[in-house]
Amino acid sequence: MPEPAMAACTAALYLLFAHEPYYPGPGTREINTTLVIADTLLHPQVLQPDGARIHDLLIRGRQPDEIIPLATLTHELDGGADWLMVGDWERVTVDLVRLVQTGMCDALSLGLPEVARALICTAPGTQMRAFGPAAEEFTVYGPDDRTKVLTQVGRLLASLTAEQPFWPGDGLLPPQRQG
Repeated sequence: MPEPAMAACTAALYLLFAHEPYYPGPGTREINTTLVIADTLLHPQVLQPDGARIHDLLIRGRQPDEIIPLATLTHELDGGADWLMVGDWERVTVDLVRLVQTGMCDALSLGLPEVARALICTAPGTQMRAFGPAAEEFTVYGPDDRTKVLTQVGRLLASLTAEQPFWPGDGLLPPQRQG
């Protein structure tokens, strides 16, 4: 039986979520989206057992190195209707941002443009329309555009993790048993 600290090491799976924008320092760009390794959800300073339940949902049936937007989990939870059975995703994401801002875990902090950010906030397979005031017309964005955003984030992530994997923080709780 592995030690609890070893049990928390899952294949590299990542949670990508949008949040209230912040500026990490003077003269810096806005950060409005964050990516953390899934095991960060097991950090003791993340609301528990909610973080562990979201971790369980996040890792179930995924491929190694997959980036899963929070919107995908919402889609899988009957459009969000079943979040109450899993946990308080809003509080968990606030806790995750706090961990990132205090250096208690590794993360990819992004300032995504409006359309890219909106695409990762939509369910897989969804189309969205954006009005371009300069051209005075709507542009339709769909699943292929969402995939392109995730691919770009994946490339950036791969360049960062090529030498060293993301650190989820210290003192991780053991993951919940998948049912």
